Amino acid sequence: MAYTKIHAIKASISSAVAYICNPKKTDEKLLIDSFGCSPETAALDFKFALSKGRSSDNNKGFHLIQSFMPGEVSYDEAHQIGIELADRLLQTKYSYVVATHIDHNHIHNHIVFCATDNIEHKKYDDNRRSYYHIRELSDQLCQEHNLSVIIPGPKRGLKYNEWLAQKNGTSWKEKLRNDIDECIKISNSYDHFVELIKAKGYEVKGQDFGEGSAKYIAFRPLEGKQFVRGSARSLGPEYSKEEIKNRIDNNIEKSKQKIPFPKKQPVNLDETKTVDDMLKRQPKDPLKGPRTTLIDTSIDKFQQSPGLLQWANVQNLKAMASAYASANSIAELEVKIAEQKTLVKTSKESLVALEKKMKPAADILHYAEIYQTNLRYHNAMAKSKDPDRYYRNHDTEINLFNAAEHALKSIYGINPDKMNYKKMSEQFQLMLDKKATLSETWKSAEKELSSLEKQLQELQSYLELQQLPTQEEVKEEPEKQTPEETKSKDKKTTLQ
Repeated sequence: MAYTKIHAIKASISSAVAYICNPKKTDEKLLIDSFGCSPETAALDFKFALSKGRSSDNNKGFHLIQSFMPGEVSYDEAHQIGIELADRLLQTKYSYVVATHIDHNHIHNHIVFCATDNIEHKKYDDNRRSYYHIRELSDQLCQEHNLSVIIPGPKRGLKYNEWLAQKNGTSWKEKLRNDIDECIKISNSYDHFVELIKAKGYEVKGQDFGEGSAKYIAFRPLEGKQFVRGSARSLGPEYSKEEIKNRIDNNIEKSKQKIPFPKKQPVNLDETKTVDDMLKRQPKDPLKGPRTTLIDTSIDKFQQSPGLLQWANVQNLKAMASAYASANSIAELEVKIAEQKTLVKTSKESLVALEKKMKPAADILHYAEIYQTNLRYHNAMAKSKDPDRYYRNHDTEINLFNAAEHALKSIYGINPDKMNYKKMSEQFQLMLDKKATLSETWKSAEKELSSLEKQLQELQSYLELQQLPTQEEVKEEPEKQTPEETKSKDKKTTLQ
């Protein structure tokens, strides 16, 4: 399990990098990695990338923190997860430094990355959607590494102490949500709800509507020290006063509706038909087909009413025929699922392999750009009559050039004087295009697989509810004999 938070860096990149790379926190700098820069030159590399961008905001970088539950992960595994998170989030476009701190009982990763990417020179868009994306990626990595995952409330994350309290049953916010839900179920109006929640011991304010009223309703228990708003941020989107009123009105409206019965008497089901036979039936008009969700006929109201039970059975059969019109049999559906799983696995493996190749390629391309851009400063200093003075005036450009030259030669074994930057850019663009295609294939295959598995799950649920025989079971049943055949058999037995 890991929880995440992120904030923008507007002041000093050097200070942020120096903090996360503290030797005392990172096992003497063993748990530090970087991409598109080095920890020593990160501030200069970020400055170079920022100079290419056109955005007017003053964000220089971002500081992302990923914290793990105490005792759940080792130092090396936590650091590997941090690198994988940075790679998946930043897509080999942004320079970053990742460091794993082990000075607390909860191991945590720090990722400082540039606000401008090295490929398209666009600023990172930090908003609610991008944060949810970070959280989703972090959860995926935790699942892949067999770690637990925080289960969030609807459309909002939980702070670690809130999640732990909720897990242990001690969260007073969770108790408040449950009390609100309970009052909504039994309320016959919004005013009635306010009376009921007050009767449970809560102090309420801001419940009125209209001009001059408060924007949020707020609740405070008797033992509470402060009010908590009924907002998406505090309790969730379903707990604003507008949504509370809507939920009450919907409950009232549903209570007025009658259970629909068919106008015509439904035909009797042929008990000799198998499930596969019934799945071949299709609605006459797919656009006007039957419902696609199954009715649970095990509840009391269906068991106590034979007519309602028969109607529900017919509706379920129509739903099954509509949902599985594309499959001639259950076996065919299972084959489709197996084929789709293979496609998902293959496209995912190809995507991961391509991303592994792209990471060093993007790093080389970034250093090649820095080398070419600042080569003229290096040459000018070599020709200058006063190299020291020239260096003082252009120290940033010359340091960037030296760092890029060192990385190309020492890390990647490339002679900068002989590299073709234009050709390298074209090759990397081809890799980007291929990655986009593979990514689309993988996402589409996953979506199709999810749809097929949902169909199979509904079919299995339906079989459990109805306990209908399969073709194999029908074949194994003894043939039914007519009364004449039975008498003839008894007569032969008597004669013998």
